[in-house]
Amino acid sequence: MIIAAVVALYTEELLSAVIALGAVGFGSSGTFLLLRAPDLAITQVVVEVITLVLLIRATMVVGSIKTEGRQRYLPYFLALLAVLFLTTFVFFSFAEMPQFGTPVMERFEDAPSIYYLLRGLDLTGSANQVMSVLLDFRIYDTLGEATVIFTAVLGALTLLRMRGRKQLDGG
Repeated sequence: MIIAAVVALYTEELLSAVIALGAVGFGSSGTFLLLRAPDLAITQVVVEVITLVLLIRATMVVGSIKTEGRQRYLPYFLALLAVLFLTTFVFFSFAEMPQFGTPVMERFEDAPSIYYLLRGLDLTGSANQVMSVLLDFRIYDTLGEATVIFTAVLGALTLLRMRGRKQLDGG
């Protein structure tokens, strides 16, 4: 991922930079898989594919632009300084975090997960604790998420249909 990010910074062609940024995104998806977060990995792949297709399409419209002129080293130095600062911050942040894999229930006495696990079967009658949380305890949140996704899909379909009608009408 770091090599692809450096390639994206130093390449002269815009399309190569877009492809290198795509490699960074897919690398982060692989990182999510290594951290045992397949839901985040799948989401990252979907977002990365859509973004990559849009960026490649935009690059093809604009054309391949090469940078010319004298190289200035101050932006690269500032970027390196920012990366070093961020790396130091992340290192010390991770040092303060609990050991990876430690359940929240062991760190906080009043964690909601304890209540859901202890009382979920009695209150909902569902043996599947995940679904009891989604459909009984957090139903409004789940309904809101579904509404947002439905509205986004409906809006995209409306825009695509309007564009298709304009092309058929010759507009």
